[in-house]
Amino acid sequence: MRLAAVLGFLAVVAPISMSPGTSLTLVVSRVTTSGRRHGRWVVAGTVTGLYVHGLLAAAGLAALVLHSAQAFRLVQAAGAVYLAGLGLWMIVSTLRRREPPPRPRRVGLGHPYGQALLGNVLNPKAAAVYLTLAPQFLVPERPVWAPMLVLVTAHALVVVGWLGAWIVVSSAGARLLRTDRARQVINRVGGVILVVLGIRSAASLP
Repeated sequence: MRLAAVLGFLAVVAPISMSPGTSLTLVVSRVTTSGRRHGRWVVAGTVTGLYVHGLLAAAGLAALVLHSAQAFRLVQAAGAVYLAGLGLWMIVSTLRRREPPPRPRRVGLGHPYGQALLGNVLNPKAAAVYLTLAPQFLVPERPVWAPMLVLVTAHALVVVGWLGAWIVVSSAGARLLRTDRARQVINRVGGVILVVLGIRSAASLP
């Protein structure tokens, strides 16, 4: 695959990756309340989600979602419910906890990795990136698996760099906000943002 094609793809997806969304909200909230390790788990979950979308697009499975209005609405509705539910969970968790949450030992829905992974996988816009943009940088009538893997990896590096920078920034800010009260406020604000994102996604349903 030519370098020019990879750079062209990155020029398109970089602004999308750097726009505020679920992953950025989770990174800021998790780092300021629980430390950098939780932020790194969010990055790992987000990157895994990118590979899921890339593999589905390469296999042609995600095309079914976009070409079937009913399937697309179901995925979009599931993503909206998940975002709103995650936001409410973050808000409620601050009401019940007086101390920063302990480091989770298991990967699940309460784990930052699982939250970031589902937040990315249930986002139909992420699937659309690999179904509408990626094909423009692939060579017709040639195998797509290897080139798609290159594009996803390049995209993942951008995401890692962007969210990694926010981990550093959020960690520095957390040192200035040592009180539990301040951390709870940050977590609640992040929860409200996710609820708003979920409502906005639901409102866009046809």
